[in-house]
Amino acid sequence: MSKIAFIGLGNMGGGMAANQAKAGHEVVAFDLAAAALAKAKGQGCKAAASGAEAVKDAEVVITMLPAGQHVRAVYTGEVIPNALKGALLIDCSTIDVESARAVGALAKDAGFRFADAPVSGGIMAAEAGTLTFMVGGSEADFARARPVLEAMGRTIVRAGGPGSGQAAKLCNNLMLAISMIGVAEGFALAERLGLAAQSLFDIASKSSGQSWAMTSHCPVPGPVPASPANRDYEPGFSTALMLKDLTLAIQAEEASGAPSVLGRHAQQFYQGLAERGLGGKDYSVVGRELSARR
Repeated sequence: MSKIAFIGLGNMGGGMAANQAKAGHEVVAFDLAAAALAKAKGQGCKAAASGAEAVKDAEVVITMLPAGQHVRAVYTGEVIPNALKGALLIDCSTIDVESARAVGALAKDAGFRFADAPVSGGIMAAEAGTLTFMVGGSEADFARARPVLEAMGRTIVRAGGPGSGQAAKLCNNLMLAISMIGVAEGFALAERLGLAAQSLFDIASKSSGQSWAMTSHCPVPGPVPASPANRDYEPGFSTALMLKDLTLAIQAEEASGAPSVLGRHAQQFYQGLAERGLGGKDYSVVGRELSARR
């Protein structure tokens, strides 16, 4: 089994690191939050005093950090100067494509393998080891990363070269955010027209209105028992994280010259939810908010 360094033990990273330990790997973990580090230690990981200490002698380094600036800082300050040359570096953070390509280039120039591998699935999937990974990197680096990712995920897809994993994640979540608002608006209309939510679900889930947002994260209570709507919209995938991903997607549209029609409206909508104190609720809380509007 491999010695794996894991840096970033938040809501997603904690479960991911624990699954590496469950798979039999020696996991040396680090996080700035003492509570997160203590929890990881209780789940079979060894605690390190710093990122630099965690990566020492590691064959694989996995990072799961909040934003591009954090990934750049950790790579330049702790990972690249201290990790074993030839180690595989996997960044699972959701960050801007430019930062992913920049740290990938730094890693390659310093003699490391690298893959950007952002995830989809949310906290429950992170804990269950059923995440989807969208991977950017060379075919050889993808082949090396795949068995490591399989300890944390059910679906692992190579999207293309370095940065392609991040590009796929941003495009996917742009579409998801837009479709969730559409689904919630449809259910709000059904309520006004006297059509039961279950009836709409039974029809739309088998016809042209079908979408993953409805069948997996239905934004109203009832039709999908496992959806956050049935547990007071506890995440799941939070509104704050959806807003973060949408903002990155809009920035990518602006930088690339791609059209932005509904994406910007979705960004403003989720920004409004966050400003009303709903950043910690699941992004499907749009169902409740639209239903309450008059």
